[in-house]
Amino acid sequence: MKNILLVCGSGASSGFLARNIRVAAKNRGIEVKVTARSDAAVEDYLDTLDLLLVAPHLDYLVSELEKTASARNVPVHVIPKAAYGSLNGEAVLDFILDETSVFKNEEE
Repeated sequence: MKNILLVCGSGASSGFLARNIRVAAKNRGIEVKVTARSDAAVEDYLDTLDLLLVAPHLDYLVSELEKTASARNVPVHVIPKAAYGSLNGEAVLDFILDETSVFKNEEE
C-alpha cells in the first residue's frame, strides 16, 4: 500500500480531495492511503511517505519541500489546478498514476 500526503494551507480543502482520491482508488482496486494535512505538518509524515502532493496555491513552497523530502527519497508534485479546484479524485489519481513514479514498480 502506498502512502500519499496532500498538503494545503490548512488541510481543509485537501481533506475532501483526499477522500475523493481514496474512493477513486478503491473503485479501481488500487491500495493507497491518502492523508491531508497543512503544510506545517509535512515533517511529521515524511518518514512514512511514498509521495507528497502539494496544493497548487502552495507552489511557492515546492522548492523548500523538495529539499526536505529529497533526503528521504520522497517525490514532490504539485496537484493540477483544475483537478484540485474541482476536488476531482479521479483526475488526481490519474495524475498520480501517469505523472509520478509511485506505482511504476508495481506495474512491472
